[in-house]
Amino acid sequence: MADGVSIMKMTLSDLDDIMKIEQETFTSQWTRSVFYKEIQHNPYAHYYTLRYRGKIVGFAGLWLIKESAQVTNIAITPEYQGKKLGKQLFSFIFHRAIKAGCESLSLEVRKSNTIAQKMYRQFGLVPIDVRKEYYTDNREDAIVMWVSFR
Repeated sequence: MADGVSIMKMTLSDLDDIMKIEQETFTSQWTRSVFYKEIQHNPYAHYYTLRYRGKIVGFAGLWLIKESAQVTNIAITPEYQGKKLGKQLFSFIFHRAIKAGCESLSLEVRKSNTIAQKMYRQFGLVPIDVRKEYYTDNREDAIVMWVSFR
């Protein structure tokens, strides 16, 4: 990991920072109660924060369900984008899925988010489907990307 970067399990005390990043990063946002339920009540959910020089600047969520992993969300606050922090965070959850014994990993990404798609391709993910009008804020399509670990 790069100097000054640490990735830790998300806790309820992180939610103020997470909600700020959520608001700065996404036009269609999760609520605090959704994050609370994911952290406290979803046995398949694994959420992590990325700290850069002690400050939470990103987070990622992963569902580990039997042999498959699903990325629920990943974000780096705009001020810290372009520093390869998203790649470090994605690498972390990617390898968590492998260590958990998952056979595959999938995610949805906005069709317009070509920067993220390029990064996911570096980890072997390929587009396998399109979810038409998936995003509720602007009816943008989602590209479903997937990789097999086997």
